[in-house]
Amino acid sequence: MQYNKTIYAPFVRKDDSTSKVMTDVILALLPCVVMSYLAFGYVPLMVVLVAVGSALVTEFIFSAIFFKQTDSVSDGSAIITGLLLAFTIAPFTPLHIVAFGGAMAVLFGKLLWGGLGRNIFNPALVGREFMTVFFPVVMTSRTIWYDKTAVNLQEINIFGDNFFNELFFRASGAIGEYSIFFLVLGGLFLLLKRRISWHIPFALLVAFTALLFIFSGYNIQFSLGGLLLGAIFMATDMPSSASTSNGKLYYGAMIGVVAVICILNDVRYEYMSYSILLLNAFTKPIDWVFRPKVWGQKLDIMTRLWQALSVTGGIVMVAFAVIYIHHLGGIMYLVFIYIAFCIVWFIAKEMRNIEVILTFSNRKK
Repeated sequence: MQYNKTIYAPFVRKDDSTSKVMTDVILALLPCVVMSYLAFGYVPLMVVLVAVGSALVTEFIFSAIFFKQTDSVSDGSAIITGLLLAFTIAPFTPLHIVAFGGAMAVLFGKLLWGGLGRNIFNPALVGREFMTVFFPVVMTSRTIWYDKTAVNLQEINIFGDNFFNELFFRASGAIGEYSIFFLVLGGLFLLLKRRISWHIPFALLVAFTALLFIFSGYNIQFSLGGLLLGAIFMATDMPSSASTSNGKLYYGAMIGVVAVICILNDVRYEYMSYSILLLNAFTKPIDWVFRPKVWGQKLDIMTRLWQALSVTGGIVMVAFAVIYIHHLGGIMYLVFIYIAFCIVWFIAKEMRNIEVILTFSNRKK
């Protein structure tokens, strides 16, 4: 069901809707789609269209099956999931694998958790990890990242300095990484529209940059476009990120910390995916630690500090465990466990719903 107004507890009412929010995010992403066309013509556009189309079809079919809803595609969330998934992958990724990723992103990243706003993990990154696990040879192949014969435009010379030219356009990396300028511009647009807050991107970039200086003696290689894409559009996903201001600052900073830990331990391509998905899993503990002070109750600073240290220790330990599993080639088993958990979670939730309905029917009788 589509509502004309969004109600923000407890008293604020605003002329807003899910579709309006999603439309603004889509507008923020469109310039990067244009830049991908400038780089490789219709090839990345087909990847984007297939990812979005697969996400929409999966949303329509399984929303109808699971929730008896046929209008959920109108909110625009599946379009954003498809766009963001396409932005994280190579321009020459085979289209059948892209379609698989789009379907898995919506099904296992969103619908099995209950639909819009109930997902624990970022759906686009879930889809990307499914692609990596089920098609490891293709997804790690160099041939999907660059094809000299398909280059539409190699560079744009607008500025006198080559550095600024590359910030504006550089045909390298994943589809969403070709223009740092438009990634930042899209982020500013969303900030001005109040679709995201500044806390997570700011804290993530500050923590990441600070650690770069601390470990400047190490050969730290990363993609600035990928970092900004993750900070602005992935880490700020509302259902899967922290909800309080202080929690968002901590959440963003820890994504930056875990990303650097991954890079230092030779996780070359998955560092942003791992760091964001890992912090997604810790969102509830983070919200609990940084919960607002209850009026009339004294704030126990030492208890909060201990809780924050405990959560931090847990995040770092899990990060090193994931890195260890990554190097053993065991991420596929984590994905299989995740699939099983999602299915069990969904069945258990449906059984509880049926039990509630039967109980209510018996009481009426």
